[in-house]
Amino acid sequence: MKKFLVVGLGNIGEKYANTRHNIGFQILDGLAKKEDLKFETVKLGDLTTYKFKGRTFFLLKPSTYMNLSGKSVLYWMTKEKIPIENLLIITDDLNLPFGTLRLKTKGSDGGHNGLKDIQNKLQTTKYNRFRFGISDEFSKGRQVDYVLGEWTEDEHSKLPERIDKSIELIKSFGTAGINNTMNTFNGK
Repeated sequence: MKKFLVVGLGNIGEKYANTRHNIGFQILDGLAKKEDLKFETVKLGDLTTYKFKGRTFFLLKPSTYMNLSGKSVLYWMTKEKIPIENLLIITDDLNLPFGTLRLKTKGSDGGHNGLKDIQNKLQTTKYNRFRFGISDEFSKGRQVDYVLGEWTEDEHSKLPERIDKSIELIKSFGTAGINNTMNTFNGK
């Protein structure tokens, strides 16, 4: 059976729950709710297992806080013997318009501290990342407040459809492969 590790990046705690920076957690929570899965608190995160079309997806929400996500990713990849090509990191992206989906097989951390830590722990920039656009609608010097801020009413109303599309992307990643998934979902 093929195994995949899908990691939603975010920060633990109620005060971060509905923030833009926690879209990784929100997407995995959406998948868990849709498939009636329960997260269990385990070493370095909350984990649940989703079986779909002969694949096993380990869905992980690291409890290390965003900037130390690599420790949790490396631990669970090693523990479950998941090859790097079966790793998918879900993160927010300021450089994409709200709700835009972009899947890449490698790249820089783009100034994202969670990705920077993962890159340092894995010792490579060649890992799959799914970037969810949160746009850059903030004034100069307000980036941190914006990223850690809650969705606007308009964004919040559009999130359910975008999260559903993100769930489809995750399933496609495991069943159709990275290249087909990029062709189907990038920019959508």
